[in-house]
Amino acid sequence: MKTEVYALPELDCPNCAMKVERQVGRIKGLNEVTVDFVHKKMIVEFEEGQDPKAVMQDVLKNCKKVEDDCEIYL
Repeated sequence: MKTEVYALPELDCPNCAMKVERQVGRIKGLNEVTVDFVHKKMIVEFEEGQDPKAVMQDVLKNCKKVEDDCEIYL
């Protein structure tokens, strides 16, 4: 399994962090997602054999459903 950390500089409240974590956690191809509001980061653990770049496109789309100004940086 591959784990990556992404910066979420536009994350502006703990409630939004929780909503993003919940929304992204539903995406196929991920084992676990943790959003840390204090450090403005998201830790993503991909399922074995998944292409992180492809999965992250879905992650960004789902983040924008919660926070339309969301940006994700590696």
